[in-house]
Amino acid sequence: MRAALAERLRVQCIVTDAQVAYAAVAAGATAIQLRLKGVPTDERVRVGGPFRALDATFIVNDDVAAALELGADGVHLGDEDPGADDAIAGGLIVGMSASFPEDALDRERRGAAYIGCGPVWSTPTKADAGEPIGLEGLAAVCNAVSIPVVAIGGVDETNAAACIEAGAAGVALVRAVAMTRAIRDAVERALRR
Repeated sequence: MRAALAERLRVQCIVTDAQVAYAAVAAGATAIQLRLKGVPTDERVRVGGPFRALDATFIVNDDVAAALELGADGVHLGDEDPGADDAIAGGLIVGMSASFPEDALDRERRGAAYIGCGPVWSTPTKADAGEPIGLEGLAAVCNAVSIPVVAIGGVDETNAAACIEAGAAGVALVRAVAMTRAIRDAVERALRR
C-alpha cells in the first residue's frame, strides 16, 4: 500500500479552484489538494464538487466533513485541525504536516498515511510555515518514518529531483502549479536513478 500511495502523491498541486485543478492534472499532477482557508464547510463542498471528476487523487485541506461529503480520497490536517479519527474511520487517506523527525513519528503513530514535510525552502505562500528545513531536514524526516513523505515549500523544477533524492515520495506545489509538467518530468527522472 505504501508504494501505491507514494505513486499517487508524486506531484500534488494545491489549488483553490477547479480550473487550475484541471490544468494541473492535464500537465501531470497525480494529486490535487483543495485548500480554501477561512471558509465554511459548505463553501468547500460547493467549490470542490467538480474535483471528484478529476483523474487524480483528491485531497481536501483542513476539513474532514467536507472531504467526506465530497467523496474525496483524503484530507490533509495541520496540527490544529480536528477530526483525524473521523477521517480514518471514514476511510480517508490522512495526511499530516511535520517539519521534524519526532513530529513526523508522532503523526505516523496517530494514523497519518503520509507526511507533508517542509518548508524545505523559503516560501511566500504560507507566512506561518516556519524556518526552512533544507534537504537535510527533509531527509531526516524521510528516514524517521515508514510512510510516504511529500516535500513542500519552495519546490520548483530546479529542485524537485533533489527532494526525491533526499527520500521524498513526491512533491507538493502551490506557486509552481504552472510548472507541473516540468516538475513531474524532474521527479520521474529522479525516481529512475
